[in-house]
Amino acid sequence: MEPGDPNSQQHDPSDNPNDVVSGEGDDSSAETDLTLSASATPSETNPQTSPPKTTPEAPVSDSQDDSSDPIQEDEPPQNPNPTEPGPTEPGPPAKKRRRRKKFFTELNGNPSLNKNRRSEMAKDVDVEALIAISVGFPVDSLTEEEIEANVVSTIGGVEQANYIVVRNHILTRWRSNVSVWLTRDHSLESIRSEHKGLVDSAYHFLLHHGYINFGLAPAIKEAKLKSFDGIEKGNVVIVGAGLAGLVAARQLVFMGFKVVVLEGRTRPGGRVRTKKINGDGVEAAADLGGSVLTGINGNPLGVLARQLELPLHKVRDICPLYLPDGRSVNSEIDSKVEVSFNKLLDRVCKLRHAMIEEVRSVDVPLGTALEAFRRVYNVAEDLEERMLLNWHLANLEYANASLMSNLSMAYWDQDDPYEMGGDHCFIPGGNETFVRALAEELPIFYERTVDSIRYGTDGVLVYAGGQEFRGDMVLCTVPLGVLKKGMIEFFPELPQRKRDAIQRLGFGLLNKVAMLFPYNFWGGDIDTFGHLTEDQSMRGEFFLFYSYSSVSGGPLLVALVAGDAAIKFEMMSPVESVRRVLDILRGIFHPKGITVPDPVQAVCTRWGKDHFTYGSYSYVAIGSSGDDYDILAESVGDGRVFFAGEATNKQYPATMHGAFLSGMREAANMLRVAKRRSLIPADKLNNVSVESDNLNKLFETPDLTFGSFSVLFDPRSNDLNSNSLLRVKFGGEKLDSGLCLYGLISRNQVIELSQVDGDGNRMRMLNHDFGVRLVGRKGLSGVGESVISHITLARSNQNGGIKDNAA
Repeated sequence: MEPGDPNSQQHDPSDNPNDVVSGEGDDSSAETDLTLSASATPSETNPQTSPPKTTPEAPVSDSQDDSSDPIQEDEPPQNPNPTEPGPTEPGPPAKKRRRRKKFFTELNGNPSLNKNRRSEMAKDVDVEALIAISVGFPVDSLTEEEIEANVVSTIGGVEQANYIVVRNHILTRWRSNVSVWLTRDHSLESIRSEHKGLVDSAYHFLLHHGYINFGLAPAIKEAKLKSFDGIEKGNVVIVGAGLAGLVAARQLVFMGFKVVVLEGRTRPGGRVRTKKINGDGVEAAADLGGSVLTGINGNPLGVLARQLELPLHKVRDICPLYLPDGRSVNSEIDSKVEVSFNKLLDRVCKLRHAMIEEVRSVDVPLGTALEAFRRVYNVAEDLEERMLLNWHLANLEYANASLMSNLSMAYWDQDDPYEMGGDHCFIPGGNETFVRALAEELPIFYERTVDSIRYGTDGVLVYAGGQEFRGDMVLCTVPLGVLKKGMIEFFPELPQRKRDAIQRLGFGLLNKVAMLFPYNFWGGDIDTFGHLTEDQSMRGEFFLFYSYSSVSGGPLLVALVAGDAAIKFEMMSPVESVRRVLDILRGIFHPKGITVPDPVQAVCTRWGKDHFTYGSYSYVAIGSSGDDYDILAESVGDGRVFFAGEATNKQYPATMHGAFLSGMREAANMLRVAKRRSLIPADKLNNVSVESDNLNKLFETPDLTFGSFSVLFDPRSNDLNSNSLLRVKFGGEKLDSGLCLYGLISRNQVIELSQVDGDGNRMRMLNHDFGVRLVGRKGLSGVGESVISHITLARSNQNGGIKDNAA
C-alpha cells in the first residue's frame, strides 16, 4: 500500500490525503550584413555571373549576430487565412505529421505517470494532481528541489502524502486565475486547519521556486518589483538578457537581491528574436529565433500569454509533401515509408536497451544504427522511398539541430518523459512580446560583452566592456556555444567535471529563410508543407515550409534549413539562398497554375556565425547523456557562480520554456545560498547594511541631480579638480530594489556630465571619455571612503549648528 492510504494503518482522518482539502477550489554582429534595394540588379552584387530570372530583386538581408539564434521549435506554424487564394490539392488528404521523438519513454518509461491511481481518490484532488503533473511534479513523490528545501520532516509516509495534496491544491488555485496574486491566507481557505504547517511549507516553496505568482499580469508584475520581506540578500551580476537571465532577474529582485544584467547585444531576448519586415504595403513579424510554445499544458509561457490576453494559435499537424518535380507524394508510399521509419526507430530502441543493460559506456551514432537496420531490412530501396526516408531523417535533424551522425543513439531523446502535453502554439506578433515585458524596469547594460568572471570567498568580479562589476554572486546564462568556444575566462578555471560536460554536450545549428510576399499564394488550408530532394547530403535544405500568415500580420513564409545543409547554408550568399528557395516553390506551385511572386523582403539567419551564440540549441551528442545537463547546471566556487539556460535543463532542453524554468531554478538556488551565508555573525553583516543605509541617507539630499545621476561634493574644497562622489541608480522608479553604483569624478567632470542630455549619453561619456568604472558600495576605494566620511562629518556639524541656533 502507498503512504497515506487509509487502509494501510489506523490513524486520524486528517492523515488521509484525500481529506486535506476541506472546501471547493477555484474554477479552473550587425543584424543585416547585406541589403539589396528594390532597384538593384542581381548582376550588381555578383558581376561574374548572370543569375536566372527567378533571382529576387527585393531586399534580402543576412541576419546574423544581433538577430539571435533559434531555440528549438517543436511544431509547424499556424494556418494562413482561409479566405486567401491557394491551391486545391487533388487526391487523398494530407497526412498528419509530428517530429518523431518518442522512444526514450518506451525504454525507461515514466514511473510517476505509469502508476495506477487509487479509485477512491476524490475527483477534485485527481484533477489537481493532473495539473501538478503537467507542470512537472511527480504523482506521489517529491522533486529534488522539494527535498533540498526540506518541505517535510520525513521523506515518505503520511506527512509527505498530505503535503503533496496541499501543494497540488495551492498550485491549482493559482493556475485557475493567473492574473491575481495568491496569498498564503487565500491558500488556507480550503485546507483543514490542522494542515496549516503544510500550507506554509508548500506555499513558500511554490512562491520561491516560481511555480505560482509569476509572470506579467499587472498585479503580479508590480509586486515582483519589490522585495517580499524587505531584507537585502546581496548583489547579483547576471550575464545575458535572454529568457533565463530576465526571468531570474525579476525573481531575484522580488527575493531582495540587487541585480545588474550585462548583455552583449543591443537588445534583450538572446535567442528569442522577432524582426519586423515590411514593404509594398504588407508587413509581418518574423520569429527568427524561438517561435513555438511546445506543449501548452503547464508551460509557463502559456501562463504569460493568458496574463497578457494573447490568443494562442494551435498548430495543425497536416503537412503535405512534394517531390522535386512538384508532384504530391503517393499516399500509399508515404504511409509505407513512415511505418518503416518508425519500425527502424523501434529496433534501435530495443538495441540500445540491450546495450545499456550490458555495457553502459558504449554509444554509437544514431544515424549509423538506423542505416544498419535499413540495410538489413531492405527499407526504402527505390528512389521515391529513399527521398521520403531522408525527409524523415531531416526532420529528426531539425528536432535536434544536428546531423544524425552526431546524435547519441543511447540518449538522444532522454527528455521525452518530461515533455509538456497539450497543443503546440504560436503567439501572434512573435515571442518578443514576452521579452519586452520581462525586460521592463530591469537594470540592463547593453553592449557589455563579458570577457572574464573571477570568483572567490569574498564575491565575484565580472569584466565587460572595459568595466568591472562586483557582486556577491554571478549567474551565467550564455549559450552553450559560447562556453564551448571559451569566450569567457573563468578564474579560477571551472572544475574539470564541468569543462568535460561542456565539451561532451552538443550545440547544433538550425537556420531559416523568412520571406514576406505581396500575397499568400500557398493557400489557407495548411500550416506546413514539405519538399523532398534526391541529394541525401542536402536533405535538410528547405525541407519544411512554415506559414505564418495568420499569426505574423502578413503573408509570411519561412523555410527551414537543418542538418548538414544548415552548415553549408552559412557559406552561401543570401541572394543565392533565396533564389534556391524560390526555385523549389515555383517547382511546386507552377505546375498547378499558381504564380509564385518575388518576395517583398527576405531575411536569412546565420546562427553559427553569431558571436553571441555560435549555434542554435543543445543536443545529446555521442558519449554524452542527460546527466551532462545537470552538471552544467551545478554552481561552482562554493555558491558564487551559477548557471542557467536551456542547456542546463535536463527535462526541457532546447526550448524557450526550458530556459525560462532554469532562470527560476537558479533564483531559488541563489536564495538558498544567501540564507546559508546569513548564518555568518550578524555584526559582520550589519556593518555593511549600516554603511549602505548611511550612504543612502546622504544621497537623500544630493548637491546635484540630473537624470539617474546624483552627486555629493567633497566639502573640503571648491576646486574644480576636487573629488566628487557620483551615484547612478538603475532600474527605474518602480524598482524597489534598484541597483546603485558609485564612482569618483572631479567637479569639472560633474559639470560636463550635467550638460549632456540622456542617461545613455552620460554613461558613454563616463565610460569612454572619463574612463570611470562604477562599482558597488563595497567596491569604493579608500579615497571614496574618505570623501564619505568628510561629507558625513560636515552634514553632522551643519545639523548640530542648526539645532544649537534653534535652541
